[in-house]
Amino acid sequence: MFDDSSEMDPTRKYVPGDSSPPVPVPSPGSEIFRHYQKIIGQSHVCWEMDYRLVRRLGAGGQGVVFLADREGAFGVSFPLALKFYRPDGYVNNDVYRDEMARLARMTMDVARIQQDHLMDVYNVVEYQGILVLVSEWIDGYDLRFLTAPPLLRKLKRSVDRERWDYINEVVMTDAGFQSRLMPGVAIAIIRECLAGLAALHRQDIIHADLKPANVMVKQTGNCKIIDLGSAFQIGKPPQRPTWTPRYAAVEVLKGEPHTPLSDLASLGYVLLELLSGKYPFAGVADDGELIHVKQTMWETVPELLPADVARNGTLIELIRKMIAPNPADRFTSLEEADLSECGAAEILRQLVKVNMTTEAESELRLLMEEISVGEPHGGNEYQRKTG
Repeated sequence: MFDDSSEMDPTRKYVPGDSSPPVPVPSPGSEIFRHYQKIIGQSHVCWEMDYRLVRRLGAGGQGVVFLADREGAFGVSFPLALKFYRPDGYVNNDVYRDEMARLARMTMDVARIQQDHLMDVYNVVEYQGILVLVSEWIDGYDLRFLTAPPLLRKLKRSVDRERWDYINEVVMTDAGFQSRLMPGVAIAIIRECLAGLAALHRQDIIHADLKPANVMVKQTGNCKIIDLGSAFQIGKPPQRPTWTPRYAAVEVLKGEPHTPLSDLASLGYVLLELLSGKYPFAGVADDGELIHVKQTMWETVPELLPADVARNGTLIELIRKMIAPNPADRFTSLEEADLSECGAAEILRQLVKVNMTTEAESELRLLMEEISVGEPHGGNEYQRKTG
């Protein structure tokens, strides 16, 4: 019987599978043990950290992102992403530093949230005057890449006919301009995004730039919201706008501040795109025209969707209450968009009843494996653009 009251002899070393007497190890009186005791008794420790820049993952208006290896003891390393924020575009160095200080504080607030569908932030570093965001490296692909026509063509060449038919029936299929996702897969992705955004909003943080390129599907089949470059604490907006007008809510295009409900509208446009396979607002020339289109499109949602999808009245209501031009007509929160009687969770329950649901996480995981064949380390597309 195991005696949990006994203490391990610190002078004896256990060797798995070896019944011979334990090998002596340094005693509590040894120099290295005294050094250990001194370290754990301190209130501060410090050591240098080395990063090897492996390859450039992307660049944009805000900076450049690299896949990096953080060097550790005993020859081990840990992959992560380093985003170097560019200083040009700010009127002077003081303005750049003020904005970087705001961004650093906000990203550390995000790091404390620890929500599974938000990009994990590890640290912010000032390197020779430049802000560097240290975050997780997400091994996967963003939704813009996943719905682009070349991906489906690659899959068709790499899988057999039976698997190809299954992908088109259950996961995604060609919609002409780009691919569209089947409702079960699209809603599963949106639910994870709703959970991530809701966690941000509970901490009074607005993402402010939801779009397909900022939602990653990992090799596990789960999703992560990335790119915090436009995010801000309510009442502390960035000094310059960095969001994408095409996916912005009507009120934002009119000059009003971003809110949790403007994040909701942006995610609604993403959902509409995933289900329709149509690039939203293609051919729209300017913000004025974009506002006009967005003010009317919520009434014509069924016409924008494939016939089999448009038959689901609950799904239509979900999209309408996400993208309504008047925030008062939207869901009151991200949680309500997920859990109300016309929310995303209810749609999944309906799909189960008509045998149209799918294990989206498993389906996406398998799809990631098929896409990654021949790609370096999963063909990571993390932040192919960072602005």
